[in-house]
Amino acid sequence: MRLTKPAKAGTYESNDIYIMIYPTEEDTFIEIESIVSELYGKHIRQVIEAVLKEHNLTNVYVKAIDKGALDYAIRSRMLTAIKRGLEHE
Repeated sequence: MRLTKPAKAGTYESNDIYIMIYPTEEDTFIEIESIVSELYGKHIRQVIEAVLKEHNLTNVYVKAIDKGALDYAIRSRMLTAIKRGLEHE
């Protein structure tokens, strides 16, 4: 699987998480903006990394703007963004 185009999931107005994912030639980089980053930033990163690993995705840039999303919302937004950015054969 290879991400071929930028994609996003969620909205700025939603009260969970907004995910943007971009293909890149460099190593995977995850940027997180969160109102709860002090307490849960590491966990949010782990959930995002797990989804990427499950789909064998590398060389992507992920930006997450979180407003206190639960794990299932983070996973759901990540999966939606990945599906939108995948190469279709």
